[in-house]
Amino acid sequence: MAVSTPVQNWARTSPDALAVITPHQSLSWLQLQSRIDHLSAQLKQQGIKQGDVVTCVGRNSEQLLLLYLACIQSGVICAFSMPEPKQKLTDKLKRLYADSAHALIWTVDDAICLNAVVNGNVVKLDFTCLENLSGLEHQAAGVFSPQQLCSIVFTSGSTGTPKAVAHQFAQHQASAQGLLEQFQFTQSDTWLLSLPMYHVSGLAIVHRWLSVGACLKVGTGDLMADIQGVSHASLVATQLERLLASKQALSLTHVLLGGSHVDLSLSQAAAQRGIETWLGYGMTEAASTVTVKRIDANYSAGKVLPQRQLDIREGRIWVGGNTLASGYFQQGSLTPIVDSNGWFDSKDLGHWSEHGELIIVGRADNQFISGGENIHCEEIEQALALHPHVSQVMVVAVENSQYGARPIALVSSDINFELGELNQWLDDKLVHFKHPDAYLELPQQLLSGGIKLSRRDVKNWLAENTDWVPV
Repeated sequence: MAVSTPVQNWARTSPDALAVITPHQSLSWLQLQSRIDHLSAQLKQQGIKQGDVVTCVGRNSEQLLLLYLACIQSGVICAFSMPEPKQKLTDKLKRLYADSAHALIWTVDDAICLNAVVNGNVVKLDFTCLENLSGLEHQAAGVFSPQQLCSIVFTSGSTGTPKAVAHQFAQHQASAQGLLEQFQFTQSDTWLLSLPMYHVSGLAIVHRWLSVGACLKVGTGDLMADIQGVSHASLVATQLERLLASKQALSLTHVLLGGSHVDLSLSQAAAQRGIETWLGYGMTEAASTVTVKRIDANYSAGKVLPQRQLDIREGRIWVGGNTLASGYFQQGSLTPIVDSNGWFDSKDLGHWSEHGELIIVGRADNQFISGGENIHCEEIEQALALHPHVSQVMVVAVENSQYGARPIALVSSDINFELGELNQWLDDKLVHFKHPDAYLELPQQLLSGGIKLSRRDVKNWLAENTDWVPV
């Protein structure tokens, strides 16, 4: 017996209810389903079948959302990637496909695809034919199963090597349903797709929307304009600060914050505007949020949500439950992310508060969060070390009032050259937000004796000799 997708269910039970708002149009659930049917047929016509992986490169758009929903209906796995330098994208494709000739890649701009892969197949979809659909058309039902793999999101380990985290549809839905037992979101609400779908936090918004049959708004990227008419949004603290400071009218009722510590004063200012502020802690492998709380005077990451488990062993956070990924995907195979007892090592450090809430101490590796984006010191160091005049480099995260933290680089060289030139060196190696804000000369006393450079010593030196405050 065929299983219906959530969109098919909502198209049947609430056909005329508003489902999606985009910069170009608004769609009911029935109109949305009609478009998904047509895209599913296009995938089938190109020989893309159940279990295939399509790499989707790009930022949020109406087209990306529709393609993801069509892939879910067709049993096709979407691997999401941000637009990035060719080498980075090529490395991801090698992880996904055993043979580059079998790579399937889609983006709004076909030229990006063709430049990224030599032998891969560019998926070409006609979105213009969807513009005038009435919502009464019907296509094949698809091969949907909640237990199918539906998404691959790339993350990085402490070495900066990307890992392809694969989730089933059911795991995403477990994440959504558990959060929504605590965080109110109903069919009459609208959630802004404010986070990129190539991050699990962006996909989590999509699955919360699918769970309750509400409305999803796909914006232009201009938050001040996109926020209009929205009741729910996932933001970082800086974005909320800017919205409140703008004094514009807001329809917001709930904001889920992430990325860094949130001052109580910001929550209080939001409350005066009728906005509830919540703080979440999560990770890619757990399909986003693991713990959550409404912000109060007791700073913590909150309590464990339904369908998750959390254990702290010798100060290290382990996660279990129904939201954990099926594994790390590599060329058609899955490597489990959990130990023999079903627990995942988050590599985060923490402890329980006296209120039974999770306190995050820090990361066990050298990842830090800047404006909601994960950055690894080692990834930047590896790119800078390729420069012919860089003999040694250490990257450290420092406090930043706008983004929470930013990287700076301390560099040792065998000749004199302008360190500022290194940003240009990184242009085709790292996305721009990973470029250090500053470059300093690495002090000789930290290099003496031929001893391996210590990150702790570098941080201590920065704290004692500069205005930078390491995190």
